[in-house]
Amino acid sequence: MDDPDQPATPETQARVAASFERQGLMAHLGARLGHIGPGRVHILLPARPELTQQHGYFHAGATSAIADSAGGYAAYTLFPEGTSVLTVEYKVNLLAPAEGDHLEAVGTVLKPGRTLTVCRLDVFGVRGAERKLVAAGQQTLIQIADRPER
Repeated sequence: MDDPDQPATPETQARVAASFERQGLMAHLGARLGHIGPGRVHILLPARPELTQQHGYFHAGATSAIADSAGGYAAYTLFPEGTSVLTVEYKVNLLAPAEGDHLEAVGTVLKPGRTLTVCRLDVFGVRGAERKLVAAGQQTLIQIADRPER
């Protein structure tokens, strides 16, 4: 967790990607994984009219959903094989209208634990080379035993 650009092991990246692919909401929104590192995950959400609210900005629900998933997967990168992750609670402050070519949610583990893990959530509106913080929050996650696939 010291170098934010360090990639996770190939096994961890594959485990995160496999779990992410099972998320119906992320697929529905058109979100995709960006960086996967130890205790840090980025999720990208390209702009589409279906993701906006009445003023043309990204909807807070879409912004919050990718923030929640980015934090969840950041925690998951530190969990052992045979476990999974669930959100216990999260809070997001919307700091500016979310606009840009895409949003980038960054989940970063603040405090890993055996049962509960706390993450910071940051969401940026990105247009070209410009990156603006549009939402910030914090989240608590719980490590659970894997469940059989449904």
